[in-house]
Amino acid sequence: MKIYDISQEVFSCAVYPGDPAPEKQVLCATEAGDLYNLSVFSMCAHNGTHIDAPFHFLPKGKTVDQMDLQTFVGDCFVARRQGELTATDACHILESAGGRPRLLIAGKATVTAEAAEVFAASGIRLLGCEGQTVGPEDAPMQVHLILLGRGIALLEGIVLQDVPEGFYFLSAAPLNLGGADGAPCRAYLIDQDSN
Repeated sequence: MKIYDISQEVFSCAVYPGDPAPEKQVLCATEAGDLYNLSVFSMCAHNGTHIDAPFHFLPKGKTVDQMDLQTFVGDCFVARRQGELTATDACHILESAGGRPRLLIAGKATVTAEAAEVFAASGIRLLGCEGQTVGPEDAPMQVHLILLGRGIALLEGIVLQDVPEGFYFLSAAPLNLGGADGAPCRAYLIDQDSN
């Protein structure tokens, strides 16, 4: 069994343009004579490796705490692609996935609206990408509305450069943030066939 950590480190993570970056403050330090080390941090729900809940773009959509954990844990397929994904690309990915309900796209790929429509019609539960947004960075709304509108969770900011295309077990459960539109997660893949 091999485990791939596909999460960004939080304090050095990528940040979507305009979002605040994570910050850490040390409150107590044993080096300074305190009895223990204690720190606090603040971050945007969409920094680094995170999930988008439907509420991110849909006023009546589910929030993070309302989403089924099974969405984020289970069999998945990692596809390797580059550039803008077409509807044909989306069909090929779905065919290769063999009915697995969670898809991760490795590489510098952008999901277009036409690809999003194919994914949305397929019945998948989760779609992940390496970028900080699954759609075009300069205009992500349409793709988000298509996917989140069908209840598909988005896993963004994952790190897949060392992960071969193939089948895995995914764990990407978000923090249980009541009423939130997104949440950070510690995502990893398990290759159960490797020694």
